[in-house]
Amino acid sequence: MSIFHGMNTTASALTTQRLRMDVISSNMANVDTTRAKFVDGEWEAYRRKTVTLKPLEGRFSNFLNVAVGTYEKGEAGNGVKVSRINEDRETPFKLVFDPTHIDADADGYVQMPNVDPLREMVDLMSATRSYEANVTVFNANKAMLSKALEIGK
Repeated sequence: MSIFHGMNTTASALTTQRLRMDVISSNMANVDTTRAKFVDGEWEAYRRKTVTLKPLEGRFSNFLNVAVGTYEKGEAGNGVKVSRINEDRETPFKLVFDPTHIDADADGYVQMPNVDPLREMVDLMSATRSYEANVTVFNANKAMLSKALEIGK
């Protein structure tokens, strides 16, 4: 295991949490977008996007360390990455009565995005706290490595 293994693992978590915050920001920015995608000849409202994370696997150094016997398979964390960004197709669009809106149907209802600002803010707080925790871990790791270098002085 490299002395930078902890930093690499934390850096991958920082990258994924930053992307998660970007997706949440995109959801919040499009909370009123009624024309996001042209589907089957009609405009469709913006659909909420979510991030799916998965552990990093398959690095050569991990296989080598297992083969050499430095650590058992699954013993050391490898980090995390974004496996995909999904559209929320399960939550229905909100129907708002506004007959003057350009996208209103024959009954006067407009399909608004399935974005709930409260839910997005909770997700944003979660991603922010996770990011902050990983920054703390990264700084602690950096301080330990710096102290280890001072031993030789």
